[in-house]
Amino acid sequence: MSDKTFLGHPRGLATLFMTEFFERFTYYGMRALLVLFLVAATDEANPGFGVDRETAGAIYGLYTGAVFLFSLPGGWIADRLIGQRRAVYWGGIIIAIGNFLLAVPGGTALFYLGLATIVIGIGLLKPNISAIVGALYEGQPGARRDAGFSIFYMGINLGALIAPFIAGTIGESWNWRAGFAVAGVAMLIGVLQYRMTEHYLGNAGLAPANVTGEERARGWRNVAIGGAVVVLLTALIYTGVIPVTITGLAQIFAGGMVAVGFIFFAGVLLFGSLDADEKKRVLLIALFFLCAALFWAGFEQQATTFNLFAQDFTDRSWLGGMFADGEHPAAWYQSANPIFVVIFAPVFAWMWVALGRRNLDPSSPAKFGLALVLVGVGFLVMMWAAQLVVATDSKVAPTWLLLTYLLQTFGELCLSPVGLSNVTKLSPKRYVGQMMGTWFLGAAVGNALAGLIGGHVGSGEAAAMPVQFLQMCFIAGGAGLVLILSSPWLKKLTGSQQ
Repeated sequence: MSDKTFLGHPRGLATLFMTEFFERFTYYGMRALLVLFLVAATDEANPGFGVDRETAGAIYGLYTGAVFLFSLPGGWIADRLIGQRRAVYWGGIIIAIGNFLLAVPGGTALFYLGLATIVIGIGLLKPNISAIVGALYEGQPGARRDAGFSIFYMGINLGALIAPFIAGTIGESWNWRAGFAVAGVAMLIGVLQYRMTEHYLGNAGLAPANVTGEERARGWRNVAIGGAVVVLLTALIYTGVIPVTITGLAQIFAGGMVAVGFIFFAGVLLFGSLDADEKKRVLLIALFFLCAALFWAGFEQQATTFNLFAQDFTDRSWLGGMFADGEHPAAWYQSANPIFVVIFAPVFAWMWVALGRRNLDPSSPAKFGLALVLVGVGFLVMMWAAQLVVATDSKVAPTWLLLTYLLQTFGELCLSPVGLSNVTKLSPKRYVGQMMGTWFLGAAVGNALAGLIGGHVGSGEAAAMPVQFLQMCFIAGGAGLVLILSSPWLKKLTGSQQ
C-alpha cells in the first residue's frame, strides 16, 4: 500500500473516488436523457426513438431494475473468478461500449443491445468498487472507515450532480446521441485514470487466491450457461417466438423478482435452521425488503413521471434565452436530488447522533416509515401542482418539482444508509451476503415498478394526474404511517434496539 494520502486517507481512495465519479456521471447523464429520448418523435430536428410513453416507462423500468439485479452475479463473478479490481476495470470498459452503442443511430436491436451492455458493465463495477473501498481500511478503526465511505459517497453525488448539466444539456438541446456519447467518453476517462493510478490500491481487490483452477473453470462454465440462457430468451422474445410486449415483460420482470424474494425468505425461515430470535430478525428484513421496493417505486419516478412533468408542464424560461426553444433543458432537474444529498447528508448524520445522545433516535422501522411518509407528501405536492396546471391551463413554477425532490431526498437519507446498516446487523451470520442481496433485489423491484407507474401516469392527460398523484400519496404515506405506529412493537419483536 502506498504511503501517499488523499484528504488524510489512503491514496487509493482518490482512485476509487474518481472512478465512481465518472461512472455515476455516465449513469445519471444517460438516465436523465433516457425517457425523454425514448418519447421524442423521430421526425423532429433532434430525432428521438418515437415510442409511446407507457412503453418508454417500461423500458426504463426494465433497464434500471436489471442494473440492480445484475449487481448480484457481478459480485459473485468478482468473488469467485476475477477479483474486484479486474471487475471494476472491465465493467468500466463495458459501460463505455454500451453508451457508444446508444450513440450510434440505428434500429431497436442496436439500442437494446446498448442498454443490455451497460447493465452488464454496471453489474460488474458497482458492487465491487465499494468492496475495494472497504478493503483499503482493513484493520483500521471503524470511524476512519466510515469517514472514507463518506468521502467516497461524495464522489457518487458529485458525478450525479454534474451529469445532467453537461450530458443532459448536450443531448436535449442539441443531439440525443451526442449526449450518450458524452456519457461514454466520461466513463473512458474514469477507466483511464483508474488504470494509471491502480497501483495505489496495493493488494485490495486482487483476484481470489482461495479458488482452485477446477472451481474457477466450473464457475466460468456456469457463467457461460447462464449467459446463453439469457441470450436465448432475449432472442425468442425479440423475434416474437415468445409473444410478449415490453410493458408485459416489465410486469413479468417485477412480479418475478417479488416472487424470488418471497421464496428466498420462506426458504430461510422454514429450512434455514434458525432459532426463534433469528427468525424474528429475518421477518424484519423481509419487511425492509417490501418497504424498500415501495420507496424506490416512488422515488425513482424522478426520471420518468417527474422528468416528463418537467418537460411538459414546468416553466423552464429561466436562462431560456441561451437555448433555441427559449427553455432550459428538463434534464437539469435530475441534478436536484444529488445537490440536496450533498447539502443535507451531513445535517442528517449530525441529527441522528444528536438524537441518540438524548435517547431520542428513532428506531429503524420508524425511519423507514418516515421515509415513506416523506415520499407520500412529495406526491401530495405534485397533486397540487397538477391541479394548478389543470385549473390554469398553463405551466407551473419549478418550485413544485424542487420541493418534491427535497422531500424525497429527506426520505432517501432516512432509508438508504439505515437499510444497508441494519440488514448487515440483523442478518444471521451465515446469511449476511444473501440478505444483502435482498436489499438490492428490493431496489430492483422498485425501479421496475417506477418505470411501469411512470409510463402509465406520463401517458395520460393532465386532468388525470391529480387523482393519480393522490393515490400514490395515500399508498406511500399510508404504508409509512402504519410502519411508524407499528415500530414500537417491531422493535420489541426483534429484541433489538434498532
